[in-house]
Amino acid sequence: MENRGAERWTKEQLKLAFHLYCQLPFGRLHSRNPEIIELANLIGRTPGAVAMKLVNFASLDPAITLTGRTGLGNAGALDKEVWAEFHADWEKLAMECEILRRNLDHGQPVVEDESDDLLVPEDFSGETRRVVTEQRIKQNFFRRAILSSYRGRCCMSGLSDSRLLIASHIVPWSKDKANRLNPSNGLCLSAIHDKAFDKGLITLDNDLRIIISDDLKRRKESFLQSVFIPLEGRHIELPERFTPDIEFITRHRAEEFIDNRKRA
Repeated sequence: MENRGAERWTKEQLKLAFHLYCQLPFGRLHSRNPEIIELANLIGRTPGAVAMKLVNFASLDPAITLTGRTGLGNAGALDKEVWAEFHADWEKLAMECEILRRNLDHGQPVVEDESDDLLVPEDFSGETRRVVTEQRIKQNFFRRAILSSYRGRCCMSGLSDSRLLIASHIVPWSKDKANRLNPSNGLCLSAIHDKAFDKGLITLDNDLRIIISDDLKRRKESFLQSVFIPLEGRHIELPERFTPDIEFITRHRAEEFIDNRKRA
């Protein structure tokens, strides 16, 4: 695609830019980032123009602006429209952007997370192969969005080994299709904290402080006592972007937390 210079951004270009914005740490929104350079080449823009557009999107992100960072502050009407469309249907837009990228890049997939191989087994075919491929593309987008937002660290323990980190859903994948890929429905957790959260053994209050279930508190195992009990009442480490939605936190506490399920 030829360089478009100062021509207006198309909606498709903006979608691809926002798709990348979701997956990059805030500190890597600069023109030297290889992923920004790659997208710039695909859409006929300069790396500097793409980096500037990503920072424009940051000016629309409450998690950014509430900390005093403002982005460039000159997001246009079409930028805001793309932001709203993603928040209305994350799955649709994630798949649309994957297709756009592949069409521009001659069928090559977008950058994949090393810990989440998107290859589909050879013995899968037809509809099954398509469904599995789409699911893994969506999971990869969600994982990259969550890990980049939380700086690649578990928000409860601080663990930073990506091999042990999970992009954990607050409201389970199976219970809210519309928000399966919404980064505000995610937490970056270590594997053991993810499992405890998924099983309702721990949850969060509306101030994003950790609540430990009575069931865990009663356990006398030294490992559980050392790993979980000290977390009681501590705030999670907040993400750079996509702060957890309190509605999702409330639902997890009401529907998944084991202490509340026992009372129901």
